[in-house]
Amino acid sequence: MHRTETAAFLNQKGGVGKTTSVVNTGAGLAILGKRVLIVDLDPQGHLTSFLGIESKEIDKTVADFMRGYIDPRQAIISRPLKARFCIDGEESPLSISVIPSSPGLVELESFLFSSPDRESFLRKAIAKIEYDFDYILFDCSPSLGLVTMNALNAANKVFIPVQTEYLALRSLEQLIRRIEKVMVELNNELVIGGLIATRFDGRKVLSRNVLESLREHYGALLLNTIIRENIVLAESPRFGKDIFSFRPRSNGAQDYLNLALEIMGRVAAAENLFSVERGVITGNRDYRGIAESGRMLENYESLR
Repeated sequence: MHRTETAAFLNQKGGVGKTTSVVNTGAGLAILGKRVLIVDLDPQGHLTSFLGIESKEIDKTVADFMRGYIDPRQAIISRPLKARFCIDGEESPLSISVIPSSPGLVELESFLFSSPDRESFLRKAIAKIEYDFDYILFDCSPSLGLVTMNALNAANKVFIPVQTEYLALRSLEQLIRRIEKVMVELNNELVIGGLIATRFDGRKVLSRNVLESLREHYGALLLNTIIRENIVLAESPRFGKDIFSFRPRSNGAQDYLNLALEIMGRVAAAENLFSVERGVITGNRDYRGIAESGRMLENYESLR
């Protein structure tokens, strides 16, 4: 039976790579043969602008379908990925679906507050399209307001990007406690999919110490894939591109492909599933079986 994986990416601290992780994890999953929808739930619309979606392209937004004004499909923008992907000599076109944000999400908070089922609007709306996708990823606002609560109620996993610096650790335990409260009181299907260590610079003692602290305190909750500090990850939004389309030979592309594989259920750091030559991502024969079957790999919980 088809099961759509729904995941919220959340952190109350800015600058941790949350939106970068949503876009590039989504693109990585698309490369792995999955049908992916990413939903921008931040009124600032950083994800929307990250992918180069201009206001003139936007007709309907997430606020419209959460209010029930439209079918969610009417808000989806299909975004072709500019990455070139090749299996056994044949290039495959890649795309990702996006539901853009708008400043109207701020007004939506007031609308939700007066509704008796205020935490369930997104879950009900997404249920109409969940069979269209293998993965639906929510890019949450740093605020733990009602829109974010809707994302946690609609998701079956929550991933927490954590920058490898001490300030990022200070609020982490409090955030985890808030999520655990949601798990008990609102959505008993929700689990913490893992912590994603981001902006790691192995040359810095600080980064290494923070990473060690994360491993010591959170154990298997910390994902194996580490997102290294990489200038091209910061540059790619300026060009409206995911990292695979922008610099497929970069550390950032390798890290996010490994992260997508780990989220699917396979630790990929030691695997040789892909190579990159002249900007073309090439999958070997082992990968072809994964992409063609479209089957889920081992469930992620087996890694925990």
